[in-house]
Amino acid sequence: MKVKVGIVGGTGYTGVELLRILVNHPQVEIGVVTSRSDAGVRIDSVYPSFYGLLDLCFIDPDIQSLGKCDVVFFATPNGTAMWMADALLEQGVKVIDLSADFRIKDPKIWADWYGEEHASPGLIEKAVYGLPEINREAIKKADLIACPGCYPTAVQLGFLPLIENSSVNLNRLIADVKSGVSGAGRKASVGTLMSETGESFKAYAVEGHRHLPEITQGLEQVAENSVDLTFVPHLTPMIRGIHATLYGQLNSDGDDLQALFEQRYQDEPFVTVLPKGSHPDTRNVRGSNHCQIAIHQPQNARMVVVLSVIDNLVKGAAGQAVQNMNLIFGFDEKTALGIVALYP
Repeated sequence: MKVKVGIVGGTGYTGVELLRILVNHPQVEIGVVTSRSDAGVRIDSVYPSFYGLLDLCFIDPDIQSLGKCDVVFFATPNGTAMWMADALLEQGVKVIDLSADFRIKDPKIWADWYGEEHASPGLIEKAVYGLPEINREAIKKADLIACPGCYPTAVQLGFLPLIENSSVNLNRLIADVKSGVSGAGRKASVGTLMSETGESFKAYAVEGHRHLPEITQGLEQVAENSVDLTFVPHLTPMIRGIHATLYGQLNSDGDDLQALFEQRYQDEPFVTVLPKGSHPDTRNVRGSNHCQIAIHQPQNARMVVVLSVIDNLVKGAAGQAVQNMNLIFGFDEKTALGIVALYP
């Protein structure tokens, strides 16, 4: 069975990453790729890496054309998918949204953080949060997927075993997270120019980042309790990658945390728990759909430090979206995602 795929927003970093993965998917036909700015232009003239692989032009976003697809990915800024998703769902099209439009379950909280009223609050409850390591069975039955953000993916995967096992104090969780500049998107901005970010390193949005309510919501659903999380994001002078350094106060001594993580993720195809004492490097997941995790307990104290790394454009966006698509259509979950990290 071939699935016909549409991509809304095909010229941004996540849109191009979706194309890079999907052109090698044996059960996918890429039918529609939209771009308002490049409508009518051949994809391979904008991105020559697709010469010989894609014989398509970008088109304007059009419900009629997208409605002929089996699944549509939204690789668009926040506030776009919520205006189009309902019309596509009514035509029987599966929708996988890589933006934040359907991630937060409370539309008032969404509006507070994203600065506008939600256009389709009735769809929020229908959306399944697309983190397969938590929601795999629900994803298989979903029509609408809210694909997790990059920061939330790295943070939740790092904290998940500890919270499931009631190993940490839920009132003292800290996530100190670094991101490459591609996380800000392809739109030109002074703050992400190489001369601004090179040879520099900074924290930002310390008072509150948009991904905070998404992370907290996910952790609280697992804990079935309230969670107090301090989340501080940083911008680093690299293109791809997320490095999350996570801190938690242990509730007791003597737990074998290495075994806890290894057992939790032993059947997960895209989460690797590294040997004890390891320090994961973002370059070791660059271009891949993998999350690498290491667990430390400095000085054998009651503080656990979890290191979690992903590629923000793959496991943090496009790769995870394709992983969700594979689950929805009953394909092998790893199809087209067996990409080994790029080195150097």
